[in-house]
Amino acid sequence: MHSVRFSKMIIKRLYSYLLKNYLGTFIATFCVCLFIVLMQFLWKYVDDMVGKGLPASVLLQFFYYAALSLVPMALPLSILLSSLITFGDLGERLELLAMKASGISLFRIMRPFIFFVICVSIGAFFYSDNALPYIQKQLYILAKSMSEKSPEVQIPEGSFYQGIPNVSVYVKHKDPNTRILKDVMIYDFSNVSGAGENSASDNISIICADSARLQTTSDKEALLLTLYNGETFENMRQQKANSNKSIPYRRESFGYKQVLIDFNGAWKKVDASVTNNKYVGKNMAQLTHVVDSLGVESKKLGDKYARTFVNERYFGRIAGTKRVHLSEEGDCSSFSADELMAKQSKENQKQVLDDALAAANQLFYECDFMFGEKDYSVDRNARRHDIERHRKVTMSVACLLFFFIGAPLGAIIRKGGLGLPIVISVIIFILYYIIDNTGYKMAREGLWYVWNGIWLSSAVLLPLGMFLTYKAATDSMVNLNKNTIRKLLHLKKKEQTEQ
Repeated sequence: MHSVRFSKMIIKRLYSYLLKNYLGTFIATFCVCLFIVLMQFLWKYVDDMVGKGLPASVLLQFFYYAALSLVPMALPLSILLSSLITFGDLGERLELLAMKASGISLFRIMRPFIFFVICVSIGAFFYSDNALPYIQKQLYILAKSMSEKSPEVQIPEGSFYQGIPNVSVYVKHKDPNTRILKDVMIYDFSNVSGAGENSASDNISIICADSARLQTTSDKEALLLTLYNGETFENMRQQKANSNKSIPYRRESFGYKQVLIDFNGAWKKVDASVTNNKYVGKNMAQLTHVVDSLGVESKKLGDKYARTFVNERYFGRIAGTKRVHLSEEGDCSSFSADELMAKQSKENQKQVLDDALAAANQLFYECDFMFGEKDYSVDRNARRHDIERHRKVTMSVACLLFFFIGAPLGAIIRKGGLGLPIVISVIIFILYYIIDNTGYKMAREGLWYVWNGIWLSSAVLLPLGMFLTYKAATDSMVNLNKNTIRKLLHLKKKEQTEQ
């Protein structure tokens, strides 16, 4: 009795020691993986962030929500890497061998890790179903607001700048110290209606100045342009098309002039209603409701197209069009199509075949158009919602699969640290990402069923995890020599013949 109690105490201390080593590695690798995927994500939004004068608070909010939205993606990679490093360290320090020599099997060693990863997977699912919809909604609103914000005025030298609506500005030289613009020309298109051949050239207001200073008003609703020593040229009334009459114009010389240009440079957040019809911002129940509703709508639309197709073009009969008669004598119902065609002249046969081919092509194009319209209006949106619903589960399952790949593989290679485990983790994750992205695109375009495309990566990882777990549990080495590769690929070894 005392020995049993002592062994249980030893096992508890052993589990505590293993989890303590694993948790530290897991937290460190999770932070690194989250930073990597965050940088890859932000790279897509560089154009929306740079050169727009966004407030620091907005950028911090965007980084914050982006990092939180990428947690489900960083979790599988961090579990894979931490499992490889932990079990590789245990094998390299011969601790794993000592535990096995004491009669503790690999599955018993992995028991606390399995319990931890299961808890992480369940937590990841609830995180994706409850917190992630709100995070994705806020991230989508911020990203759309940033893309619609007007850029800051960055006027280059020696070329026309058209970043200001209805205004084109040319600056020959800029003083970087005083921020004075030299030799300025401004073309104002606000009075151009776009009608007539001469409207684009005769209705432009032109301002030329030796120097100018450009600044934004305090409310950021307009630009204040202060001009020095210049002239203004402007038509007195709108130029009409094909008008031969001379148009009076105004020429003004000035030493000091201020011009106010409409330019909304303030940060404005778009309304949250933009996400109402999007798959982002919905939990599992809402996604299921939308998928079911769109499925019913898709079936109704398909039935409507089918009825229209059958009523108007049933067996190729087009109402109101003439048909070629194959026979003019007697009842044709007793003859086969080949006999009827054989009785016709070659010209009539060619005409019949051409008409049949034209009718078939027309039916094909009409069917293709109906399917395309149905896919664009309903089915594509339903697939995007269904993909998001499946992803909430596949990410959690991927955490389990990556653990059963990383832990046995670390026990087999018996190499810890940040060298070989990182290389192996990156290779496995890249393969997983390629397979998952391929399945996602196939499902999104409707080439595969949604569950086939989204679960493809999990179906590929499951046999690999089972194989590595079996090899690690039986203390078998994974020997990938040439003969093994040939057996796996079913290649026959070529016989070397000497002549």
